[in-house]
Amino acid sequence: MKIMLLNLITLLIILTSCHKNSTSSVSTEIPAVYKKVYGATDMYIDGNYIVIKSNGRPDHKSPYYKSTQWESALYEAYNGNNSSFMQNPNLIATASLTFRLPLKPVKAASVQATPLGPIGVSLNGVPFYNQYAANYQPLTMELNTLDQYNGHPQQMGGYHYHIEPTYLTAKYGKHVLLGFLLDGFPVYGPLENNTTLTNDMLDACHGHTHATTDYPDGIYHYHVTADAPYINGTGFYGTPGTVAQ
Repeated sequence: MKIMLLNLITLLIILTSCHKNSTSSVSTEIPAVYKKVYGATDMYIDGNYIVIKSNGRPDHKSPYYKSTQWESALYEAYNGNNSSFMQNPNLIATASLTFRLPLKPVKAASVQATPLGPIGVSLNGVPFYNQYAANYQPLTMELNTLDQYNGHPQQMGGYHYHIEPTYLTAKYGKHVLLGFLLDGFPVYGPLENNTTLTNDMLDACHGHTHATTDYPDGIYHYHVTADAPYINGTGFYGTPGTVAQ
C-alpha cells in the first residue's frame, strides 16, 4: 500500500511539473508599448495577437459633439486654421471596435492594400483611416470637413483620423508613437531626429526600419506626413490582423 501511495505521489509531481513546463512559454503579459493606447476599453493577449477594444470616441473636444449626449462636456465650435472648414452633417457616436493585431509583426510576402474604414488604432482609441474618401475618391473635399484636431465622423458616427491627429501630437510631441496599423507595425509622428519627414524620405508603404525609443532593437514603422498618403502608402507592410465593428 505504501509503495502504491508513493508511486501515486510521484506521478502527481511529474504531471504537475509537465503542466507547468507546457504553459511557461505562453505569456499573457501585455507588452508595455501597447499600454500606451490609453483609449482602449479592454486589452488582452489572445495567442499570437494583441486584442484592443475601443469605443472610438475622441477624448478631445469637437464641433461634431454638437447635439449629442456629450455636448455639455465635449462640444467646441470649430476654432482651427482652415478658413474653408465646412462641418459635415454627421455626429459623433459610440462605436464597438475590436482590433486584433499581430504581437510579432513581420513583413508580408506581398503588399495588401488598406481597406476603407479602420486600418489601425491611435493612442486615444480613435481609428486611423487611409488616404481615401468613400469609393476610393481623393480626400480633397473631405479635408475641409476635418475639425480642429484633424478628425471627423462618417455617416454612422464613427469618428476617425485620415491625417495627423494633432490632439495627440500637440499633447505628446510630433516624434512619438501615435498608434498601430492592423499589421501590428507602429505609427509615429512626422518628426524624427529633429527633422520633419516628407514622403520621399519613406518607402512605398510610408515607413522605414530602424531603432526607436519604444523598439531599441529596431522595427519597421510608419510615419505621418503632411501630404498624401498621410499615414499609409501602397498598403500594409506586414500581414494585417482584423478589425470588427
